[in-house]
Amino acid sequence: MDFANKVAIVTGGAGGIGAAAAREFHKRGARVACCDLNGEAANAVAKECGGFGKRVNVADEGEMAVFIAEVERDLGPVDIFYANAGVGYTDGPNGGAAGAPNSNWEKAWQINVMHGVYAARHVLPGMTKRGSGAFLITASAAGLLAQIGDAAYSATKAAAISVAESIAISHGDDGIQAHAVCPQYVKTNMTKDLPEVMTSVDGMISAEDAARTIADGVEKNDFLILTHPVVADHSAKKAGDRNRWLGGMRKLRRMLMEMNGGRTI
Repeated sequence: MDFANKVAIVTGGAGGIGAAAAREFHKRGARVACCDLNGEAANAVAKECGGFGKRVNVADEGEMAVFIAEVERDLGPVDIFYANAGVGYTDGPNGGAAGAPNSNWEKAWQINVMHGVYAARHVLPGMTKRGSGAFLITASAAGLLAQIGDAAYSATKAAAISVAESIAISHGDDGIQAHAVCPQYVKTNMTKDLPEVMTSVDGMISAEDAARTIADGVEKNDFLILTHPVVADHSAKKAGDRNRWLGGMRKLRRMLMEMNGGRTI
């Protein structure tokens, strides 16, 4: 799929990867609508990109459905949907994998997983009828590898990859592309407080660089879109010897805790 004359929606479009992706999609010819809890910023980005933006709680299926209907009424049928909005939390003061409160787990599930499901319910029927479309989900490298200190993020991002795989399996023959976008370290508000020892190994890239990789992946119809190609190597090593990989992650966690005065990150 190319982006010329296409209509796209980007969630979490007020800043970070979402805003950069909206601008990159528009640069390649798409008109882009954005939504975010920060509706004013989402609208400002979308206005640059030939569309409009609104405040939408993506965890509310009704709000998502209304926004999608407004986009299709004002801009045309949705060709590309990018379910990019996401949240991350720490495991809690004791650093245990089950340490975060239920409210954090439930919010992570609703935003990181279900908002993509809600969107799919409302855009895939039209895409199927037209015989074309692209559906992207930001699933994160954490969905492939795990994120130290945030079990809810790791679990829900792994689930997001599974949702994207199901869309590819069920709708690939309908002419619909599915993409699991798995960024590693990208300069956004979510990563600004990460310790340098984590981000320096594979490198921190700009949101604009990530957006170009994402758009290229759509044009090439790559299911797995990696901002850091080395993540594929890490994932292969994990699959090849999971015990060794888990041991390495424990070692990294111990090192990070020592640097943080014995506290979890």
